[in-house]
Amino acid sequence: MAALEVPRDVLRVTGPDAERYLQGQLSQDLNRLGERSWAWSLVLQPQGRLVAFVRVYRAGATEFLLDTDAGTGPALTERLLRFKLRTKADVEQLAWRAVAVRGPGAVNALPGESAHSPGRRQGAGEQVAVAVPFAWHSLIGYDLLGPAPAAPNGAVAVSPEAYEAARIEAGFPRHGAELDERTIPAEAGLVEVAVSFTKGCYTGQELVARIDARGSHVPRHLRGLMLEGPAEPGARLYEAPGGKEVGTLTSVAPSPRLGWVGLGYVRRGTEPGQAVYLGAGSRSQRGLVQLLPFGTPAP
Repeated sequence: MAALEVPRDVLRVTGPDAERYLQGQLSQDLNRLGERSWAWSLVLQPQGRLVAFVRVYRAGATEFLLDTDAGTGPALTERLLRFKLRTKADVEQLAWRAVAVRGPGAVNALPGESAHSPGRRQGAGEQVAVAVPFAWHSLIGYDLLGPAPAAPNGAVAVSPEAYEAARIEAGFPRHGAELDERTIPAEAGLVEVAVSFTKGCYTGQELVARIDARGSHVPRHLRGLMLEGPAEPGARLYEAPGGKEVGTLTSVAPSPRLGWVGLGYVRRGTEPGQAVYLGAGSRSQRGLVQLLPFGTPAP
């Protein structure tokens, strides 16, 4: 198994109304979430666009942890506090860090009981953490969240560059790259894993439900890209060198297994296996559109 520190923001929501309040703010059904269980979820603007893609972890009957990509915590905190009227629940961003532990061996090594009761305060010299499972296609393991988490014994340290390649191959979207305040969840493939269609109402539900009722037809989709060489995130994608623009590259990394790989949004109608081009003329680079995760066969 491999380990490295990853940048994450962690929020704690506690209080007698915490579950009822979050049930009306998150896209996931928290009533079905048992203690020490987790789920992917969305926190949306009232218009249905994304505020944060989060992992919600039920630490107790009245206590939840929400973790998301670093830099997203302040906007998530502001959004949750904005709708917290006459509600007995506290929302705070914690000064916590995260250590990611990944690989099939990590699943078997997942601590059976948390080393930390999130409601406790850290004492002098106390090293505490909560272990929260992680699963996104082939990228599996767990994260240790706490004030000073440490990699477990036997874990091999990996570089951020190696983890970025694994993230891209798995198609796991990241705030600041694939996700921002303009993102419609269906574009990034978040609805299937992070939305319950059987729970009650939540803020931003209308757009998600309307798109789902229309067959999830959105103007663009997040796809993988097999590239000929290095490229810069933000590069435009074209149907031919100098031709019509069909998308944007959002992430890129060298994969030891596949060569240069990327993530990007492509317009609806740009099919898996289709060639796209970065740049124009003799300096253009060819890429092949892939379904996510990489290696998924085209229909």
